[in-house]
Amino acid sequence: MESSHRPFRFGVQVGSCPNRESWVDLAKRVEANGFDVLTMPDHFNDQFSPIPALMTVANATTTLRIGTLVLDNDFRHPVVLAKDLSTMDVLSNGRVEIGIGAGWLVSDYADSGITFDHSSVRVKRLEESIAVIKGAMGSTSFSFTGDHYSIDDYNGFPKSIQLPHPPILIAGGGKQILAIAAREANIIGIANTKTPNFGPEIIGQMSAAARRAHLGSGTPMEPINSAAIASLSAEAIDKKISEIRIQAGDRMSQIELNIRAFMINITHDAKTAIENLARNLGVQPRAMAENPFALIGPPSKLIEDLYSRRERWGISYVLVGADDVDTFAPVVAELSGR
Repeated sequence: MESSHRPFRFGVQVGSCPNRESWVDLAKRVEANGFDVLTMPDHFNDQFSPIPALMTVANATTTLRIGTLVLDNDFRHPVVLAKDLSTMDVLSNGRVEIGIGAGWLVSDYADSGITFDHSSVRVKRLEESIAVIKGAMGSTSFSFTGDHYSIDDYNGFPKSIQLPHPPILIAGGGKQILAIAAREANIIGIANTKTPNFGPEIIGQMSAAARRAHLGSGTPMEPINSAAIASLSAEAIDKKISEIRIQAGDRMSQIELNIRAFMINITHDAKTAIENLARNLGVQPRAMAENPFALIGPPSKLIEDLYSRRERWGISYVLVGADDVDTFAPVVAELSGR
């Protein structure tokens, strides 16, 4: 099937493993199965710290890219973060992807004692931070004065291998974040404001692998409700993509669109799985079948679904969970780079 869109890329989102050996083994399996990227979230719960953990992944692999999905901007000063990320890019031979966001999980702030400011403040601080990170990674010294950061004639070191900086991913669902992403990001992650928490009755309809991934993914979940489901629908994504296109203008051709699929059930009985999940979520089966965050069915169906969704939305970069590394591999083998 021909397409004018970007070629497919695939990644795995994971928070931790029991020990170094299992972490290294996972990284090697992700690479061997053809995935392009291993990404990590950034929370104060039971997950590894992303920067040292991702360097371990880079050291254990040769081509696998390493990314954050996403770093909370409020946890690190952008000059410090730029130095860490540039160092990672040098030591990984140019394999870093920078996912960064404004922060959203209240418990992270409560656990750390960091002030949880109003969203408008956090978003503005993120926008300034991106400017500082880009400046610190630039070829010359730079200065910056904003409401939250002030930098005077700073020349960052080391300089990243990827120029002018590693790809920047900004994920979100709100208009403010998407507008910033459209102006500043190389990759935009299409997301709801918060990832829904599927209760036991819904988790029970997922595959065993999907249940384990959901319950131990390292990504905190929020309670499910009708508003959350509506914000994840195909129609909602239509609106988000339309907004991005308006804001990006001529930049749109330079932007890669990403999605984290978290409702995954690789099964030969797609009809029953979709109907059961739709019933428990209170939506029509057709809506669930079209939902871009859901990949349900055998590999052949998932391949067609991903082609169709790329044609509709331009989404070419897809992330799955750690427990899908092997079962999703046939899809990766068929679509990666096409």
